Amino acid sequence: MKNFRMPTAYTILFALLILVAAATWVIPAGIYERAGEEETPVAGTYQTVEQSPQGPGDVVLASFQGFYDAVDVALFILMVGGFLGVVMKTGAIDAGVSNVIALLGGREIWLIPVLMILFSLGGTSFGMWEETMAFYPLLIPVFVSAGYDPLVGIAVVLLGSGAGVLASTVNPFATGIASGFAGVSLGDGLPLRLAMLFIFDAAAIWYVMAYAKKVRAHPEKSLTAGLGRRSAAPKGGDAPALTARRKVVLALFTAVFLVMIYAVIPFDEIGVPIPTLGWWFPELSGLFLVGGVVIGAAYGLGEEETVNAFVSGAADLIGVGLIIGISRGITVLMDGGQITDTILHWGEKALTGTGSVAFLLLVYLLYIPLSVLIPSSSGLATLSVPILAPLGQFAGIDGSLIVTAFQSASGLVNIVTPTAAVVMGGLALGDVPYDRWMRFVWKLVLIFFLLTVGFLAVSAIL
Repeated sequence: MKNFRMPTAYTILFALLILVAAATWVIPAGIYERAGEEETPVAGTYQTVEQSPQGPGDVVLASFQGFYDAVDVALFILMVGGFLGVVMKTGAIDAGVSNVIALLGGREIWLIPVLMILFSLGGTSFGMWEETMAFYPLLIPVFVSAGYDPLVGIAVVLLGSGAGVLASTVNPFATGIASGFAGVSLGDGLPLRLAMLFIFDAAAIWYVMAYAKKVRAHPEKSLTAGLGRRSAAPKGGDAPALTARRKVVLALFTAVFLVMIYAVIPFDEIGVPIPTLGWWFPELSGLFLVGGVVIGAAYGLGEEETVNAFVSGAADLIGVGLIIGISRGITVLMDGGQITDTILHWGEKALTGTGSVAFLLLVYLLYIPLSVLIPSSSGLATLSVPILAPLGQFAGIDGSLIVTAFQSASGLVNIVTPTAAVVMGGLALGDVPYDRWMRFVWKLVLIFFLLTVGFLAVSAIL
């Protein structure tokens, strides 16, 4: 065991593909009747169908089909890489980071709560998750330069936005869709979700800050110590000067990210009287492409130098794009084997006839494995809430609590599941193995789990 090395993200995901394919030979195939434009399943209509087992060829092709399904996200990642390649070529990031560290004068620890709160607000309001991929290559070097390790930078982004998504208050892509299928308004259950957001944010910030302080004081205690990768701080040397041109680059760099955040927030759906752009990955990819070209021209890189820097930056993130495609292949196999509805039907049978507290906690527990198998929160809401919400009425559970149980389980799983492209992609950008992330985060996941169980049990009683 001493010489054991954790497999790469690719091997882990391919192993999961094989396991899911094997499950299609054992789990009976079945489907629910669908209704409406959204084709939502109708409770009580499940029926078995002819088995559709997935073979070795399906396993191989699932990754390609998953990549086709996720091509918008993968291209977005490549455009972000190209954009960052141009920015890094100018030296503006190195100059800006050195300047910030000098200004903070040893107080870099306070970047953690500030940034985590900002990411959490994005997660809870508009489901900021895939969009955070653009921030990993920016913030990981900042924290490493400040004397921490890559895990701190990853945790700030992933746990900050993750805590917000876990306690989604008005997130239209999770809470909004689920509320619609449960027949309740987005505001139902809001006080409970706000309380959860406050507690979860506080727990996550405390957890990351405690680890960061330990690592800075005792670098040998870092969970990434001995990897020989980005765990070590950059070698010393004179940082580039923060010239007027580099200040312009940093201003344009900031403007691109601010435009991205504004463009994806659905202000109309959360009741804010501000024009909604409704951009998604194609438009965001165009934003980073144009941003890279403008920054190259503003700094005077020239056409050839700008193109080479953009292509080189995009090439650095090709591996992340491949991981995203492979992770989507799991859903492709489940749909091909028609076992998704069967697993949901088993949950429907297990929940029937239970008391209110037991019902709600079982719903929460059911959503944990479902969230691993179906990492899309909107897809999981569409598939399951139309079935579980009516069952909840018989158990005396309000639809808003079904929504909260769903989003809490989905958000919890998002933080650790290898089927989540953000988790595996973020770790790949930090060059941190998956097992090191699990060793770092498991205690916080257990805290989140126990807190959620407590919140749900008390709410069911009240």
